Amino acid sequence: MNFKKSIYHIQIADMLRDMIATGNLKEGDKINENELCSRLGVSKTPLREALRVLSVEGLVDLIPNRGAFVTQPEFTEIREMFDVMILLEGFCARTACEKMSSKDFAQLEKLHAQLEQKVINRDQEGYIRINNKYHSFIQELAGNRSLNQIIDGLRKRILLYRFKSLNAQGRMTESIQEHRELMEVFRKRDHRKAEVLMQVHLRKQLAALENLAQHLEAAL
Repeated sequence: MNFKKSIYHIQIADMLRDMIATGNLKEGDKINENELCSRLGVSKTPLREALRVLSVEGLVDLIPNRGAFVTQPEFTEIREMFDVMILLEGFCARTACEKMSSKDFAQLEKLHAQLEQKVINRDQEGYIRINNKYHSFIQELAGNRSLNQIIDGLRKRILLYRFKSLNAQGRMTESIQEHRELMEVFRKRDHRKAEVLMQVHLRKQLAALENLAQHLEAAL
C-alpha cells in the first residue's frame, strides 16, 4: 500500500468536504474535475479517490457516464439525520459531562472563546469550523468507540446543514447563546441538563433550516 498516496487523497477529501460544507460546492452541482484539479493543484487520480470516499459518506453521487454530483437529499432525509444526531449528541453531552476533567473543561472553554470571537467578527465559515471542533471534542470526551463509528459519517453529512442553518436571520446569535448555556451546565457538571440542552440546540438548528426552506419556497 502506498501510504503517502492514501494520505494525499484523504487530504483532498477533507478539502472537498470543507468546500461542500461552506457552500463553495453546492447541492446538485456537477463536480468539474479539470477545474478542481487546477484549483487544488492535484492530479485526477487522487481527486477521483477522494470523490469515492465522499460517495461512501453520502456527500457525493457518482453517476456512470455522467460524473460526480454533490448530493441533494430531500428535506425528509435531512430531518431524519437530525433526529438521529439529536439522540446521539445528547448522549455524548451527558457522558462527556460525567467524565470531563478540569483540563478537558479548560480545552472546551478555549473552543468556546474562539466561537465568541467568530460571532464578533461575523465569520460564519470560521464559526462552523470551530463549532465542528467543539462538538467533535465532546464526542471524543464521551469515549465510546462504538458510538464514534456510528456518528462520524453522519457528522460529516450534517455539517453542511449546520452551516446552512446559520443563514437564518438571527441564528448565529441564538446559537452562541445556546453554547453559553451549555458551557454553564458543563461547568456545573450537570450531565442531565447537558443532554437536554444539547438536544434543544440541535432541534433549533433543524427548526432554523425548516424556516429557511419555507422562505425559499415562498420566494419561488
